[in-house]
Amino acid sequence: MNSALDYVRKHLTESRDALAAADTSEFSATLIKIADALTAALRAGGKVMLCGNGGSAADAQHIATELMGRYESEREPVAALALTTDTSALTAISNDYGFEHVFARQVRGLGRKGDVLIGLSTSGKSPNVLAALDAAREMGIVAIGFTGKKGGDLSSCCDIVLNAPSDRTPVIQQIHMTAAHIVCGLVERAVGAKR
Repeated sequence: MNSALDYVRKHLTESRDALAAADTSEFSATLIKIADALTAALRAGGKVMLCGNGGSAADAQHIATELMGRYESEREPVAALALTTDTSALTAISNDYGFEHVFARQVRGLGRKGDVLIGLSTSGKSPNVLAALDAAREMGIVAIGFTGKKGGDLSSCCDIVLNAPSDRTPVIQQIHMTAAHIVCGLVERAVGAKR
């Protein structure tokens, strides 16, 4: 790479190409399926839980905020929470049970049959996310995974999987947030925005 400008152009090109690769009927159908699962849970009085590590933890918080607050239109709040925000729970569970249990224990304590869990792992190999998705399925919670092109072991733990068409972590995360914004918009339309 010769210059900062080359780096910028390379990243923008990769981002554009990944977004173009996501523009398929299959990817769109998966987004609609995810939005339908969230809408069904919320209409039945359930909640949406989200988890991930690092940048995916931040994405989980971002998505929960779009649902709890608002995305584009005024509406009633919906029940959504990121399992990445309670530092006392995170540190106690990690210390007492091991970091691989940090999300699963919260799912078991907070989740109920009919809820939804979205686990974000760009590699599809994060042990704590996989454990949370396994716990969700055991409890009758809809398990949704956001991952990259390869997907790791995530597919075997989920009812619905969204594969971002990239192997590069920052690009996968960009696709995840684009996808999540679409899902939030679909959910908002379905639960009834106050126009």
